[in-house]
Amino acid sequence: MFEIIKAIVLGFVQGATEFIPVSSSGHLVIVPWLLGLGHSTLLFDAVVHWGTLVAIVLIFWRDFWSMFLAAIQSLLSRSLQDANARLAWFVVLGSIPAAVGGLLFEQWIESLFTGTAAPLVAGTFLLVTAMLLGGSELMTARLQGRKSESEMTLVDTMAIGCAQVVALLPGVSRSGSTIAAGLTRGLTREAAARFSFLLGAPIFFGAGLLQLAKALGEDAGNVAAQAPALIVGFLVSAVTGFIAIRFLLAYLRNNNLYLFAIYCFVAGLIVIGLYSAGF
Repeated sequence: MFEIIKAIVLGFVQGATEFIPVSSSGHLVIVPWLLGLGHSTLLFDAVVHWGTLVAIVLIFWRDFWSMFLAAIQSLLSRSLQDANARLAWFVVLGSIPAAVGGLLFEQWIESLFTGTAAPLVAGTFLLVTAMLLGGSELMTARLQGRKSESEMTLVDTMAIGCAQVVALLPGVSRSGSTIAAGLTRGLTREAAARFSFLLGAPIFFGAGLLQLAKALGEDAGNVAAQAPALIVGFLVSAVTGFIAIRFLLAYLRNNNLYLFAIYCFVAGLIVIGLYSAGF
């Protein structure tokens, strides 16, 4: 029963905080630390990542299908006139920096998640997320005009893709850093959020696949024993992620990111304080 409860808690944390810009990686370090749940397995991490991938596909499947067809047509016609084709290739290109960064610094990044100081690291980087969110809003106020996804350029894409690299660190929000980068490049809040979610699909798939391969290589015989918790974690992550995406897209139509910046700042200070006090 404990493992099922743990799966519900961690699945909820992954699904909600992956898309709401408060850092799922940071919360997946901090919440188990505060509640004494211990580290999750690589296999569980892979499954909940795929849960959030399912949430993205369920909401944006029409976009993905249109992008896929347009990308195929662009190869045949050797043209990028179609906005959906450009968006498809931008998602591919924008995923490259994080993929390369993850492979190059994999061991170092993993040490930040599993070391004894992991909660302190996550709390500190929550402050970075707060600055990214608040800073992007301050810059946005000075920019004239707003762009949709169809008006994005290659420079916009690479800027957002590079911002995703920073989100490999625990406590730096992937959605927050990419949305913030999109805002500084002149995108509307909704367009920045939509592209952030589309850009997340290849990363979630790749990260989940890598974690799954490692997990099966290290302890393939334990899969059956973990099955109930894996199923629960997957479902909770997918449902929570679906709700979180819907919420954020609706929220950003009429609101800014300052609320999430304040949350990250306060949460980061609390975590640093508790860790320093020997919690």
